[in-house]
Amino acid sequence: MAVEWEDWSTQELLDLRMSDLEVRLQGSWVEPLVERVCEELEARGLCFRPHFWLADEWFSPDGVPGVAVPFYLAHKKLMALERRMMFEVEGGNKAECLMLLRHELGHAVDHAYRLSRRRLWRETFGSPSQPYPEYYRPNPRSHRFVQHLDGWYAQAHPFEDFAETFAVWLTPRNNWRRQYKGWPALKKLEAIDRMLKSVAETPPPVRSRAKPYSLGKLRHTLRTHYDRKRAHYHLEAPSLHDRDLRRLFVDADEGPRRLSAATFLRQHRKEIRERVARWTGEYEFTLDQILKEMIQRCRDLDLRLKGPASQVKVDFAIMLAVHTVQTLHRGVEWHPM
Repeated sequence: MAVEWEDWSTQELLDLRMSDLEVRLQGSWVEPLVERVCEELEARGLCFRPHFWLADEWFSPDGVPGVAVPFYLAHKKLMALERRMMFEVEGGNKAECLMLLRHELGHAVDHAYRLSRRRLWRETFGSPSQPYPEYYRPNPRSHRFVQHLDGWYAQAHPFEDFAETFAVWLTPRNNWRRQYKGWPALKKLEAIDRMLKSVAETPPPVRSRAKPYSLGKLRHTLRTHYDRKRAHYHLEAPSLHDRDLRRLFVDADEGPRRLSAATFLRQHRKEIRERVARWTGEYEFTLDQILKEMIQRCRDLDLRLKGPASQVKVDFAIMLAVHTVQTLHRGVEWHPM
């Protein structure tokens, strides 16, 4: 779909009101993925067809059996802007988009059938009325929760625990009984299996077609949107990482044939994260968020490896530990979506 702003500069685009973007979910690369997850619902015997719309972020509003999809996924230029402003594009590839769609469908199914009002739901996942935390610090080694989205998101709140467990249950060709055998999380999957079999072939009692915060009603500019979003997630300016990254790596023109720093860090991400976790006692989740930002900055700056790989790993691990301590000293934690 051709749009007026396709060739605008970043600054011009940021001054455009969100309601004037005039992009649609229909015809985008996300549309067939939406159809796919709806077919997965049907294959599970659920007589429920959620509705989808473009909004400012991923969510399924309380009492609405539908899913809001972030506007930036509807156009490649908006995806590029999202990466520039937020260092990543959440749901920006097919695999991740499907995972997020299944997660949000968990909320939508919960709303459609009012499942959280049931005793089994509460006995399994906890009280849905407990307030959402401003941040959470998960335990990556816990077997009480399924592992689906990054960040051990099931540990954020009972609602998220349900949605993550539902997503695992819904995913085709996922033998969750074998995968989670011996885990306490298996009981949660079995509880969802029982609840959803009890409503199979039953039309949902909640049929609202509301579309809160739909893109066409958002009158503020993209600049205001990203100012608010960056403040919410406490995103630090990239330059706070850049100085130390440039000390450890070299620019592409100094080492054009050397391995990309971003590639090197992705290859050794798990090892570095685990090493720093042992040194600092910090959760791997916290470390991984900062590490992810650094990898993105290495990609943006096109930095390359210098020196022996073994020494770079040690030096980078030390740098990651220092940046983590500084971040936590400023009071920054990782927020639920």
